[in-house]
Amino acid sequence: MKIAIIGGFLGSGKTTSIIELGRYLSENNHKIAILVNEIGEIGLDGDTISGSGIQTKELTSGCICCSLKIDLEITLNSLIEDFSPDIVLIEPTGIAFPGQIKEDISSMDCSTNFSFAPIICLVDGNRFSTEFSQIPKFVVTQLEESEVIGINKIDVTPIDKIQETIERIADINSTAKIIPFTARKNDDKFKLVFNNIFEESDQRKELESLNSIEMSKISTFSVNLALDDFSMNESDCKELLGEILISVKEKVVSVSPYFIGHIKAVISLPGSIIKVSLTSFEEEPEISIFESNEDKSQNLKILVAVTGIKPEELKNLAEDTIHKTLNYNSIGFHQVESHLDRSNFTPKSEFK
Repeated sequence: MKIAIIGGFLGSGKTTSIIELGRYLSENNHKIAILVNEIGEIGLDGDTISGSGIQTKELTSGCICCSLKIDLEITLNSLIEDFSPDIVLIEPTGIAFPGQIKEDISSMDCSTNFSFAPIICLVDGNRFSTEFSQIPKFVVTQLEESEVIGINKIDVTPIDKIQETIERIADINSTAKIIPFTARKNDDKFKLVFNNIFEESDQRKELESLNSIEMSKISTFSVNLALDDFSMNESDCKELLGEILISVKEKVVSVSPYFIGHIKAVISLPGSIIKVSLTSFEEEPEISIFESNEDKSQNLKILVAVTGIKPEELKNLAEDTIHKTLNYNSIGFHQVESHLDRSNFTPKSEFK
């Protein structure tokens, strides 16, 4: 069995890449399973991936390289015993260090023999310089632990920015393969990044023990809302999610003008899952629609994980904005659950 860890900071395109990769591998007769680690207790990405029909397990409420090591071992063994995949794709939360995950798995008592693919780290080419300016040690650590670095979103990134990103990454990790690509296109560049999972990892670096959650400087709030008597079509849902994210973004910017992180929302409809996300103050919402094999009730899940805002303040502004937007659109709802992570926040004055 091969284990492939695909990391990268929040919003770098891991979920889109893994869905495309899962389809590609399945079409080539590989039996795959995916293990997703979401930053908050309320999982969004697991819904998105499992809805596409891929065998998926989800770990929430923590980071698998920090606080969920025991859960990771149990879940990995459960996947092996219940499904017997030949490839396991692991999507860590964007605030994880993939090298530490590999190190932890290496010491686990797994029920089958396995090997590691080279660690793949995805980078948003359009946003890399902003991330590097705010959380340089975190970004450098993710890149130094990686063996393949995919610079994603080159279809929407200026050429000079791509070149600047390549040069800066090469300075940080001169031995990694650096490959520009676009996750949405299962083309030759996409395959150039992800065909590396058929190789063997040769990483032998001695890793420093670090707490990735603390280093990320992220505050996190997630919420799951059941939508009552909801009858919107796909087009209306896209408009609603876009409106919610723009409103939340405006509130976040008023407190933290140059935030990075991930604000995303997912609605599950019969036959499809609609996801809208944005990852910085510079962006407008990006909309994705995934086919789904499941007939789920209409739930709205939202994650706001951003820098520069105190956790309680983030919860209050996000919850208030979401509720007001739904009420304005005359959409009935009730809150199923919410989660606030208070452990990650670092005041803006401490950004270097």
